[in-house]
Amino acid sequence: MAGLNLRFTEEELDALRERAAAEGRSMQAFAHDAVIAAINERSRLFNEAADHVLKVSAELNRRLA
Repeated sequence: MAGLNLRFTEEELDALRERAAAEGRSMQAFAHDAVIAAINERSRLFNEAADHVLKVSAELNRRLA
């Protein structure tokens, strides 16, 4: 499995450590899941926007066809 090194300020690292500990998880697992959640959220937002554009432009596309 590939790895990635990240740099945090001391304050950020402390916050990560505290949050992971509060959830009973390792910092690595917490950070990994946070990144994956951000990726999935961005994909979800893109898909919602694309669906909206298709719905809004459906009538225009029908008339132009």
